[in-house]
Amino acid sequence: MQANKGRDTKPELALRRAVHALGLRYRVSTRPLPAIRRTADLTFSRAKVAVFLDGCFWHGCPEHHTQSATNAEFWAEKVRRNRERDREIDRLLAEAGWSVIRIWEHEDPQVGAALVAQEVRSRR
Repeated sequence: MQANKGRDTKPELALRRAVHALGLRYRVSTRPLPAIRRTADLTFSRAKVAVFLDGCFWHGCPEHHTQSATNAEFWAEKVRRNRERDREIDRLLAEAGWSVIRIWEHEDPQVGAALVAQEVRSRR
């Protein structure tokens, strides 16, 4: 797991390029709330919008997630905990007045960027 990148993945870079092309500026890999030990992939501080780009394997995508052939119990529990943590982060951010957008890595970056732009502009 150490070899897995925490930021600057291909899907993340594609989304960032698309969002930037729409004229939006953002912070990368920052904590929306200092008290929360999780970083959002894109953060729009003034608009209070946090964007997370979730990997299909790590976050249990309903369309593309496949069970691991080896050590299946460990990986099933790992994904379950990841999804539980995602829900908790969403709840904490919503309580603090943030809008949370979650985009799957398989989704079209242009579509995701349009969704992000719409939300950011509506909260300005």
